[in-house]
Amino acid sequence: MTRVEHPAACCSKSVLLNNGKNMPLVGLGTFRLRGYKEVYCTLDEALALGYRSFDTASVYRNEADIGLALVELLPKHGLTRGDVFLTSKLSPADHGGGALDAVQRSLTSLRLSYLDLYLVHWPGKQGWHSEDKRNPGIRQETWNLLEGLRQSGELHAVGISNYTLVHMHDLLSRCRVPPAVLQVEFHPKLVQRQLLDVCRTHGIHLQAYSSLGTGDLVSDPTVVEVSLRCGRRPAQTLLRWAVQQGIGVIPKSTNVHHLAENVDIFNFTLSDEDMECLNSLDVHKHYCWDPHTVM
Repeated sequence: MTRVEHPAACCSKSVLLNNGKNMPLVGLGTFRLRGYKEVYCTLDEALALGYRSFDTASVYRNEADIGLALVELLPKHGLTRGDVFLTSKLSPADHGGGALDAVQRSLTSLRLSYLDLYLVHWPGKQGWHSEDKRNPGIRQETWNLLEGLRQSGELHAVGISNYTLVHMHDLLSRCRVPPAVLQVEFHPKLVQRQLLDVCRTHGIHLQAYSSLGTGDLVSDPTVVEVSLRCGRRPAQTLLRWAVQQGIGVIPKSTNVHHLAENVDIFNFTLSDEDMECLNSLDVHKHYCWDPHTVM
């Protein structure tokens, strides 16, 4: 089962996944991080600030730059491959038989022999309509192949992204290896409580993306009010709201001040009242992609 130690009690900054390995609760998202110079400078600052988890994807088109940057930066910061946790994701175009080659391309681009975590990025295949009846079958074919790569060691953990309750139940009813992580949009205006409950029941770690609501939530009056009460920036309050529930976060930024603030969320606790105030914002609002139409 997934175990999260309460940060207020023990200052733990990681979660124990169901493969027996630890993953940092806070990682750096790299969506829209493009060009070697920007990648290098951002990762350099992040490593200096203590980031040890980095989230990328085939469709981000930055795996090669990240791989090259880490070859140079890990020794600079006195680190080795085992000190960092690297996640990538399967492009929707590579669902099915293309998954094997896709994993190898990501490993080659990142200059790695293994990935700590590999996610199915989307529950449908690119080029097919969302309601295409072949989607459940192609998802299962993909998962079977990833289970094999986990067994062979190229993937230390496998998981999914943007799966709904229906997709989750379908996978859990047929998989041999349960997913280690579910990565979905999750923030006070989209509190996917049923998904979180399923994850906790099955020992799956839920990791949130778009924790700041693509920037919209940092100016929300309730978020600002709670932030003033606890003497923190709104972004820190939103990220703390997640990790205090044992939910991982992967905020993205190239601004060194924001990078520092986003990882500095383990030395304060939101009160029960503040947590409820933030929970009350839930209006089932997606700022990003809504996968509920995918069969």
